[in-house]
Amino acid sequence: MRLGRVVGRVVATVRARDLDGEKLLVVQPLDAARRPAGPAVVACDVAQSGPGDLVVWVGGREAALALRRTFVPVDATIVGHVEEFAHDGSRRNQHRRNAGNGK
Repeated sequence: MRLGRVVGRVVATVRARDLDGEKLLVVQPLDAARRPAGPAVVACDVAQSGPGDLVVWVGGREAALALRRTFVPVDATIVGHVEEFAHDGSRRNQHRRNAGNGK
């Protein structure tokens, strides 16, 4: 699993039939210090994510296994949200995109 930040969304009205109904988001991979680590990727989303969320995502065959249909042409899938993150002994709470507005 990898750490990433949702930085955008993808609208694709024409796509492989098995991807119908799957939400596509742009994820910026992050290193353990939450710095960008490589190019952004397009990922399917099974965790109800949105822009600004700190997420856990998987790549390769595991990305397809996380979807409703498991034999689909995907390279990345968001599988969870990060609420708290610890690195080098430090703990930080991760505030979701809507944490400050009472939702």
